[in-house]
Amino acid sequence: MPVETRLYDVLGVGPDASLDQIKKSYKRLAMKYHPDRNPNAEDKFKEISLAYEILSDEEKKRAYDRHGEEYLKQGGPSHAGPSDLFSHLFGMGGGRARQRKGEDLVFPLKVTLEDLYNGKTTKVALKKKVICDECNGKGTPVPNALRTCESCDGRGIKLTLRQLGPGMVQQIQSRCPDCGGEGQVIRERDRCKKCSGFKVVQERKILEIFVDKGMKHKQKIVFTGEGDQEPGVTPGDVIILLNQEDHPVFKRDGKNLFMEKEISLFEALCGFSFTLKHLDGRTLLVKFGNGQVVKPGDLKEIPDEGMPTWKQPFDKGPLVIKFNVKFPDYVNPQSKPMLEQVLPGGPEPMDFAASGAVEVEEVTMRDYRPEARNARGGANGQQRREAYETGSDDEDHPYGGGGGSGVSCAQQ
Repeated sequence: MPVETRLYDVLGVGPDASLDQIKKSYKRLAMKYHPDRNPNAEDKFKEISLAYEILSDEEKKRAYDRHGEEYLKQGGPSHAGPSDLFSHLFGMGGGRARQRKGEDLVFPLKVTLEDLYNGKTTKVALKKKVICDECNGKGTPVPNALRTCESCDGRGIKLTLRQLGPGMVQQIQSRCPDCGGEGQVIRERDRCKKCSGFKVVQERKILEIFVDKGMKHKQKIVFTGEGDQEPGVTPGDVIILLNQEDHPVFKRDGKNLFMEKEISLFEALCGFSFTLKHLDGRTLLVKFGNGQVVKPGDLKEIPDEGMPTWKQPFDKGPLVIKFNVKFPDYVNPQSKPMLEQVLPGGPEPMDFAASGAVEVEEVTMRDYRPEARNARGGANGQQRREAYETGSDDEDHPYGGGGGSGVSCAQQ
């Protein structure tokens, strides 16, 4: 005898009614209270549909008879919508329930800057789950071998109570360990020999990947529906994630290519020419001069020699070259008169009297060597350095150490 009969009363049938009687009663009531015919009876129509969904399903009906409606609400299988049930029963096509989608599989693919400039076709082997073709994803080739899990009454979940304190109880819902959350079990002797009852098997899949010209670092190539298969679940996608390796010469910024080139001071003043190998194997001859001067850090560009635009491969950005000018370490003093003739901005004669200087002391300048200064002097040197640093008025001096003179006045 059922623990409660409310759903039977909603459909106007008794607990011993057959499935055919339940279906006939639902059809009659659904036609009467459908919102298209009776707009004010929407709640009644939902109640009728819920009662029919539970009582027309053998497993749900058994769980309802044993534990009542509240037990089903606390984690039972999700209910189909009232419109879905009505459409299914009366042969209408609308209101089909949306199928759950599986997880996407992401695979990184290393590519070079040459690959992204020229395009590339490659193949990737991956392992994925596919529905077993021996049992068609049922886990068993034996008809009617599926049995309702007695541990969870076919619900796929189990409810347990945990005492938190006096008068405080927590209800915990977890996947049934006996059926793996499926609500059904297969006897060991009835399991499919190929998939061992798991309904899916591992399969090696070869994907051909087209890396188009102009694609970027971290760009995704999506293979729709190539993810793991699972009964009752729409397969997810396979996503190939492009990871560009660093290039020894070029750096990319969108459509722009950047590189650095070191030239001598003579080349910066008098012109130069050099060759470079581009990403497609071409050798470019770069010439510059005719009285033009390149200053340290100057940026020059070669139009249409940058990266192609994705899906518009003939639209290319510039190749930008940053010039680093290398100065000589030493100049022969005998060359000074010639340099003064060709280079502007020579030194002007000094007039100390005009500047108001009473006494001028000539000093010698050399290369800055902080490591030698710090290593010298032993304990006394350390004390002198500490005194120098303590007396500094600028502790954030850009060249290290204090910015003050390190000279203090004697006390009178």
